[in-house]
Order: sequence, then structure tokens, then C-alpha cells
Amino acid sequence: MTEQAKPIDHPGHPERTDRIDVTQPYLPPLEEFTPYLERIWASRQLTNGGAMHVEFERALADYLGVAHISLLANGTLALMVTLEALQSEGEVITTAFSFVATAHALSWKKLKPVFADIDAHTLNLDPGAVERAITPQTRAILAVHTYGQPADIVALQGIADRHGLQLIYDAAHSFGVRDAGGSILRHGDASILSFHATKVFTTFEGGAIVCRDADLKKRVDRLKNFGFGEDGSIADCGINAKMNEVQAAFGLLQLRHVDHAIGLRRRLDARYRERLSGIDGVRLIPLLPGVTQNYSYFPILIEAGFRESRDALLARMQQHGIFARRYFYPLLSNIERYCSLPSAQRDNLPVSNRSAQSVLCLPISPNLGEADVDRIVSVIAEASHG
Repeated sequence: MTEQAKPIDHPGHPERTDRIDVTQPYLPPLEEFTPYLERIWASRQLTNGGAMHVEFERALADYLGVAHISLLANGTLALMVTLEALQSEGEVITTAFSFVATAHALSWKKLKPVFADIDAHTLNLDPGAVERAITPQTRAILAVHTYGQPADIVALQGIADRHGLQLIYDAAHSFGVRDAGGSILRHGDASILSFHATKVFTTFEGGAIVCRDADLKKRVDRLKNFGFGEDGSIADCGINAKMNEVQAAFGLLQLRHVDHAIGLRRRLDARYRERLSGIDGVRLIPLLPGVTQNYSYFPILIEAGFRESRDALLARMQQHGIFARRYFYPLLSNIERYCSLPSAQRDNLPVSNRSAQSVLCLPISPNLGEADVDRIVSVIAEASHG
């Protein structure tokens, strides 16, 4: 990110009592967490697959409707362990319209990111662009369910099958999202979840890998624990990526509240859509039919017809104590680490570049009310009139 861009997203303004942040974690009543901590204190086991870890992994699999899931310390480690477990190599086609961890995980594993453009309506990978990006060195596709909206699962799986490619989903935004057949996490070779504090479902930090089969889960379980097998032998070159007991305990508590939290988000999403629908130059991302959403983000695109630039609107909102974010800006293909890649050239990614320059994620969290949404929309409406 350039120095000029930093003050907009990291303003460092004094705290104000009426401040609205882009998100806040849902925290259940503190007294409900105490019994879980007492169980940990009684067991004196803080990590290494204790009772909380076992219970949470089973409960999470049941809630999500998946057969094989493994808990990890965070979502980035989950992505890196997945790439190692699948023994990914060569070129991996992915999106530049994502958080930097998506591309960084590939780089850490010495894989070459190849950026393909996104669909203008969903902001997910464009299957046609993916197919055009395939070379003899391509070994995998790493797709993102952007903002929790499912990628084109059928088309991407067809491409992967035709070309013999691995298909991995960065599903960091997609906790609880379902299509007509069930959890969208069941698709591909693996799906990666993040339970970071900014996510719909949080364990402070944390993550998980939904695996295609039991064999992949066994390999993941070894790799996240230094490579140790069930018999104590060191079967793989692993790392320490385990989820601890406190994280797992908080996850168990959060499972009791997450449906309520998503319901609160749903009402805010509907309010935004109602209030923003008549403002020229503000484009909303449509909700996909037949999909059960988690309402993890509320992105808008500031386009022709709006009287101010996206960044001018962001600055105006900050002056009113409203801290939206430019998710995702800068585009990954434009940062120093990746801008020299052939696939990073702007003419290869016209929709991605246009979206990164116009997107703004508005505040949404279970801690906001409809009056907060009305306040945010009033500032946008004021800006739209110049």
C-alpha cells in the first residue's frame, strides 16, 4: 500500500463514542465462557488435541455438514498446510482480488501465482479467464469465495477435471454458507476457513481445513503437528499449526450463538439494500439465488454517476466517524511482491483493477443497529448529491 493510501484505511484518529467500525466480533456473555475455562484448568491440558479440541472438531463438522475437518491455529496456516498436504507444485491460478494471505501462502510454498480476472457481477474468478490462463506448468486452481458468495463451482470443477488440476477453495469468508446441495465447503479437494476476529465465526484466531476424504485429513493432522503420526513416528515434515484448547473452547461457545449473530447481520444487509437501492452510482453485489448466506461483508461499488470518487467518499465517512474499508485494495497484482509477474499486467485483469478502484465495504456486524445503517446511508446519499 502506498504512503498516500495509508491514512485512509489507518487514520489513527482519536476514539469517538459514536464511531462505527467496519466490523466488530460477536462476543457472547463473558460468564458463559467461564465454565469452559474451568474445564481447561481442571484438565491442565492447554493444547495437543485435548478434550476441547476433540469436542469442537466434531461439533463443527456437524454444524457445517461436512465429513472431514481439521482445526488449525489460523486460516493462513490452514492454506499453507493444505498446499503441502496436496503436494501442490508449479503454477497455481488464483485471483488478485483477495486478501494478501491468498497469494502469500503460495509464495511461502514456492509456488507461482498466476492471476486470472474476475467476473464483474460476483467478483469471483471468471472461469473463462481461468481456462485461458492454463499452461503446461499449471497444477492447481486456488479460488476464493469472495465475500462469502460462492464461486462458479460447477464451471471450476469442470475445468479442473478436464485439465487434471487440483481445486482448492480459500473459503475464509464462507462459514455456514450453503447451496442447494449443502455446505459449499464440500467442493474441490479442500476448503480453507478462517476464524479470525474479523470473521462471522471467530475463535480469536483460528482456522480449519475441510478435506475431500479421510486420507487427506490424516495427512493434514500429521502436518499440523510437526509430522507426527498416530504411533508417534515422524511421518512427514510438518510444522506447529495446531489449535489450542482455549480457541477450541471459545469455538464451542460461539457455535451456540452463531445463528443468532448471522440473523442480526441478515437484517442489516436487507436494510442496506433497501436504503441504497435508489442512489445513483452505487452498485450492490446481488445475492445469489438458492444460496444461504452468512452476510459477512457488505460491499458496494462506486461507479459512474456518483458525484465523488470512492476515496473521497471514504474520507467523508471517516469525518463522520464511519470507518468503511477498501476490501480489496490494493489489488495483489499491483503490490511490489507480485507486480512483475506476467499475469499481473493491468490489461490481463481489467475487471479486477476496476473493482479494486471502486469497491468499498460498509460496516456490518451484529453490534450495529438499523439506525447505524441509516446514518451510514445518509452520508453516502449526501455525497451522491455533490
